This record gives sequence, C-alpha cells and structure tokens, in this order.
Amino acid sequence: MEQRTRRDFLADVGKGMLTASVGAALTSELGVPAALAEGDSKALEFGRLEPLVELLQENSAERALSLVVERMAQGTELRDVVAATALANARTFGGEDYIGFHAFMALIPAYEMTKEMPADRRALPALKVLYRNVNQIQAKGGRSSEVLHPVEALPITPSSDRRSALRDAMRQRDIDKSEGLFAGLVAHSPSEAYNDLQALVQDDADVHRVVLAYRAWDMLGLTGKEYAHTTLRQSVRYCVNVEKSRAAHGYPEPAIRAVLPKALDLYHGSNRSRISREADDTWVRSFCNALLSSTPEQAAFAVAGALAEGFSHNAIGEALSLGASQQVLRDPGRTQAYPGKPIGSVHGDSYGVHASDSMNAWRNMAKASQPYNAITGLIVAGYHLVSSTGRDWAHLPPYPFAEHQAAVKAQDPASLLQELEGAIRENNQSHAAAVAQRYGAAGRSARPVFETLLRFATSEDGSLHAEKYYRTVSEEFSRTRKAHRWDHVVALARVTASEYGKRADGYEQACSLLRVKG
Repeated sequence: MEQRTRRDFLADVGKGMLTASVGAALTSELGVPAALAEGDSKALEFGRLEPLVELLQENSAERALSLVVERMAQGTELRDVVAATALANARTFGGEDYIGFHAFMALIPAYEMTKEMPADRRALPALKVLYRNVNQIQAKGGRSSEVLHPVEALPITPSSDRRSALRDAMRQRDIDKSEGLFAGLVAHSPSEAYNDLQALVQDDADVHRVVLAYRAWDMLGLTGKEYAHTTLRQSVRYCVNVEKSRAAHGYPEPAIRAVLPKALDLYHGSNRSRISREADDTWVRSFCNALLSSTPEQAAFAVAGALAEGFSHNAIGEALSLGASQQVLRDPGRTQAYPGKPIGSVHGDSYGVHASDSMNAWRNMAKASQPYNAITGLIVAGYHLVSSTGRDWAHLPPYPFAEHQAAVKAQDPASLLQELEGAIRENNQSHAAAVAQRYGAAGRSARPVFETLLRFATSEDGSLHAEKYYRTVSEEFSRTRKAHRWDHVVALARVTASEYGKRADGYEQACSLLRVKG
C-alpha cells in the first residue's frame, strides 16, 4: 500500500465528501437525509481489515500475537496489523478506558520505531504494543464490551457555527448530540471536522486530550481516511466524559476557557505589523526560560505576544518543546513510590514526560490545522506547559550537574556508548544524562545514541509512555536547531535510565516468535 502523509490526506479529503466511516450519514447537500451510520448494522465494520480486527478482539494476547506473526509470514503487512489494532481498540474502548487509550496512543510511535530497527527485529516495537492493546481488550471482555457503535449523523448547514455547536454540546455533557454533530461533520469533510474538533481539545489543558486527538489523526495514515470518524470520535467521547466527571465532582471550569479569549484579544489588538521575524538561537533559549518562569496565564500571553510580533510557529514550538525537556531535566523525581515507578523516578506520567508529549502533539496539530487553530493551539500549549505542576521550574537546576559531568570517564564514541548503556542498566539517571551530554557536546552524530536508547524503549515497559516519549524526542530533535537539540536527547537518556528494569509485557513472547534474542 502506498505511504501517505497527513498533508496528502488533508489535500485529498479537501476535494470531496467522505462517507465510508459514517455510512449512509450524508449531508443534505447530496440530497440524502441523515440516516443511521454505516447502514442499519448494530456493529461497526472495517472492510478488508475486519477479519484482522476480529482476530485481535476474540483471542488472548498470547494467541493473537502468535496468529499475527503467522499472518505476517504469509504476507500481511505490518502497517495493516497496526491499523487493525487501532480499530479494534477504538471499537472496544471508544476513548473511555485509561489503559486502552494509552495503548492506542502508543501504536503510531511504535510503528515509527519499527522503521529504525534491524530487519530481523523490525516488528518488535509494534508487536509489543499490539500485545498491550489486546491484553486490555480481553481484560474488558473483547467484542462483548464494545463501546463504539453506529451513530446517527445530525444534519449540518454551511452557515451554521459548527465549531461552537460541537463545543456547546460537549460542555452540556450531551454525548448523543456531540456524537451526532461530529458524525455529520466528518461526513461533510474530515479535515473540517478535525479543525472543528480543536474547539474541544483546546477547552482544557489535558495531556490525554491533546495527545489522543493528535494520535487519532496521525493514525489515518495507516487506517485510511474512510475510518476518520472511528478514530477521531474517541476524542469527542473523551472530552464529554471529562466534562461529566468535572460536573459530578463539582470542579470549576478550566481556567483556560477565560484565558484564551484574553490572549486572543492581545494577539488581535496588537498594533504590530506582524512582519515575519527571525528567531535566533538566543531568542529561542530566552523565550523557553521565560515560559518556565511564568504562570500559566503569563505563558499564554507570552505566546500570543510572540505570535503578534511575527515570530514563526516553528520557533515558538521549539521553545515550548525545549521547555518540556527542561522539565524532564529539572524534575527532582517522585517522592512517593507507585507500581513500576520507584522514588526518584521520572518516567511514565511525570510532569516532564507528559509535557513533552503534549508539546509535541500541540505542535503537530498546529501544522495540520487551519491558521486560526494553529494560533489558538500554540497559545493553549503555552498555558499547558506550566499548568498544574506546582513547581518553580526556572529555579530548579537541570541534569546533569557539574559533579555528574565530572564523573564521566570515557572520551571516545564507543566507550561513551558503553558507559551510557551501563548507566541505564544501573538506573543511574544523572550519569546517563551526563554521558549523553558529553557525547553530544563533541558534535558527533546522534544516531548511535538513538540506537542505544531505542533498544530500551522497545524492551522496557516505561509505564505506558516508553514508545510515545521516544518518538517525541526523535521528532523534536530532528526539527530543533543544532544549538539546543541535545536537550531532548539528554532528557531521553535520563528517562531511559529511570524506566529500566521492568520488561514490557509481550516483549519476550514477540522475541520468541520472531526468533531473535530478547
């Protein structure tokens, strides 16, 4: 199957209507009334991928893994395996299960990791995450527990304020109306529906809210545009359920709902000409540090001001992602142990890892969105970066400290890589960070370091975040200027040392099936 990018997808879907994911739910512009999505069937079906989806929902994780490897040996493509896993997950959980949506979000990062693996081990990252998905699907009852079913699409008109209507239905906690409106939007245009969905995503600063929405969009490169409704509606349901939980617990509305309009007033009210301005290395680092010393509201206003001054989305995004990596490097570590996350650890759902994955998602969503959403999304990203952490990031020293750097003994590349691996296996976060920094300071290629870290991102559990965070760092490194990009690698080295020691479920089974050493 031909590889397609998100840009290809956006260009393609902009040319016409998409109906496969909501079946007969066509808009009135075609002269067909809204009807029950995907015909009158009571279950979603996924065409040629349906047999593989059913296999994953109807077998244990061990059995499914074995059957999938057999099918791959007979010619089934890995991309189809990952796509079917995503659809099985979506149909089962619909964005409502914590482990379930984490397993979904790990699929594309794992698939991208396969492209960096040696040929005989290529499928390992994807198979490990497939096991995690199927294990959770079976824990919830397989096909008998499916959450997503066909939905009746509500009609839309070109003049309606679709964005506000969808957001209002979400805020009113009306799942049926939210689902119906979104089904109608996707049938009209998936790219426009994706942009209207941003109104829900930007309504709160929540890592799962933004990363799930981005990964659902990113998955369309594998599943195909005909399943846009299935993957993206998970985000609608997630947002409605968060709103229900907030109301049930009596929590106040998210402050970003009041901050974003004010920040937009600042942006639109600026008298600056907004002529494009170049951001040099010093500006990016300075802006990053300013964000880290800001309150959430100040950070949102800072991003709005930088946009008004003409600084590019990419430069602002660089500062945001650097700020997240600095949070990884400045994190004192957990003060209380949790399962799989001992005292002092910084992997899993730590502030920095969550912030890094969030900033990566905000940046990528801005690239794939219309200009208005790109602006509002980056403003919310600024707010999100420093929200709800309760830490004074600007005054916490980053790893590695001077004494950590002095402890590095190796000088040549091979010895440094060996020392890095030893530090990881000893869970020595400070030493791993110091070795990675020493390696990068010499101006060497980052590939050997990434290959070392990739092995552990594949074998270790990482408390549901190993694949996403590895992919986040890989991507941010590739688009960050040379003066700052090693911040990301040093942060990944620290997190890799933190997470070492808990093998991922399914990894050994996948190694055995592929006949490679674990």
